[in-house]
Amino acid sequence: MMNSTGASLTELGWRPFFGAQVADTELATLQPVRVMAVHRGEVAVAGENIDAQVSSFMPDSTGEEDRPTVGDWLLIDRESHAPVRLLERASLFKRRAPGDDRRLQLVAANVDTLFIVASCNQDFSVPRLERYLVLAREVNVRPVVVLTKIDLAERLESFIERAGALQPGLQVEPVNAKDPASVARLAACCGPGETVALLGSSGVGKSTLVNTMRGSDEILTQAVREQDGKGRHTTTVRQMHRLDGGGWLMDTPGMREFQLSDAATGLAEVFDDIVALTLECRFTNCSHEREPGCAIQAAIKAGSLTPARLGRWQKLTTEDETNTGTLAERKTRAKLPGKRK
Repeated sequence: MMNSTGASLTELGWRPFFGAQVADTELATLQPVRVMAVHRGEVAVAGENIDAQVSSFMPDSTGEEDRPTVGDWLLIDRESHAPVRLLERASLFKRRAPGDDRRLQLVAANVDTLFIVASCNQDFSVPRLERYLVLAREVNVRPVVVLTKIDLAERLESFIERAGALQPGLQVEPVNAKDPASVARLAACCGPGETVALLGSSGVGKSTLVNTMRGSDEILTQAVREQDGKGRHTTTVRQMHRLDGGGWLMDTPGMREFQLSDAATGLAEVFDDIVALTLECRFTNCSHEREPGCAIQAAIKAGSLTPARLGRWQKLTTEDETNTGTLAERKTRAKLPGKRK
């Protein structure tokens, strides 16, 4: 399914960042492998001359972030294939588990480019796109907004303009996910050894896009509901798919809920215009409501900032501060004597 047989470490995405973490003496007994798919209790891994299923249990694991996720690099014992060490990640997408603010869910690791997939119908959401942009900027991964279902859009230009206005220089690619010629230009983002992850809500066409880019229809797809344009989850396993050009596509389950935490840098980059304005306010503790000398309110009156964008920034900032504080408190409690980790 993943077509990783015979791939070299370089073809799998290995680079000096990972090599610097491994001593030459370790390679005599340990083998670097990349996590290609995550299953319950096990992960599928690939390396030079190896494709195997190994345990997802890591020695000395103390929390969720110590567990392997798709895209991770592991060192495993060459004989027993037992996992020995999880290498430091170049990037990591994670979220709070839905309905449980005490647990993190790892989504994808060591991603080079993020395809933020949105459909050109009633499910198109600027706030959701901004949320995904914050995630990408936080972990220093290049975002590309991929607009699907363009054949169904009455005013495609409107969707392109709204997506492109989210950040200067943001790459926006409108495609018909079923048409190989239409998605061909996305291949430039998936060069040899490069990893591209797809994020987006259920029903936006991620699985169709993966099938078309791979020239295969083995990934199950489902139609969206006509009344609201929303779809059902079709991808249930996070996994990587090899492309003819040597790159890797990382498919993930559709996610409508993606709470922010530890994303202050990403917020500052996506909403850099608002952050810059806050520095011009007369008072450092300005609430940006009725205070005199508020640069935010002046920008709204001048028409250079909309109340809707300000509201989205305030909402995401509050969410990030709340969730980051909750996670920090949980980690502190876990370290107290007598507390379970």
